[in-house]
Amino acid sequence: MLRVDLHLHSHYSHDGRSSLAELIDRAHECRLDRLALTDHNTVEGALNFARDAPELAIVGEEIKTREGEVIGLFITSRVQPYLPPEEAMDLIHEMGGLTYIPHPLDRHRANFRPERIVDLANRIDIIESYNPWCEAEANRAAARLAEELGKVQATGSDSHSADELGRSWMEIEAYSSTQDFLDRLRYARHVVTASSGTGRRA
Repeated sequence: MLRVDLHLHSHYSHDGRSSLAELIDRAHECRLDRLALTDHNTVEGALNFARDAPELAIVGEEIKTREGEVIGLFITSRVQPYLPPEEAMDLIHEMGGLTYIPHPLDRHRANFRPERIVDLANRIDIIESYNPWCEAEANRAAARLAEELGKVQATGSDSHSADELGRSWMEIEAYSSTQDFLDRLRYARHVVTASSGTGRRA
């Protein structure tokens, strides 16, 4: 089984505090096998990460659209911010990537209205149903929404520094392709070692 964290940030994000080397060292310390580096509105760090640690890296980006944020996983280039969400999601899929909606119902972030998530459901691959910085009820509501829409659920640490890694992750069987990853993620084990936060992390 692979230990995977699908949502984290480096100092390439405006609010990230750790270098790529620090994240790599911490991942080895926590026995994490894959990290999806999803910096805000940039893919530069993730591409460098993939060159430095190809066996560890999933290239991602957390993109601010005109309505809410969407993460692209397994992407190859930057998706510019402030596009209509449909356009951003289509660009992710054109690259062969997966669309992941982070902290979808947390009131402390600029997110999609729930009805828009329903509207966009055919473009969404993964919904984050546990984020340690979200209030517990927001996480429960996200899980209910994902179940209603039949979407794959994910746990992400939303780490902004290396010392925040290892508090939550997913355990997934080895995969052979992006689609195989998505299929196996549906049956992954969610591991949480820290209680929900107060919703203050951006």
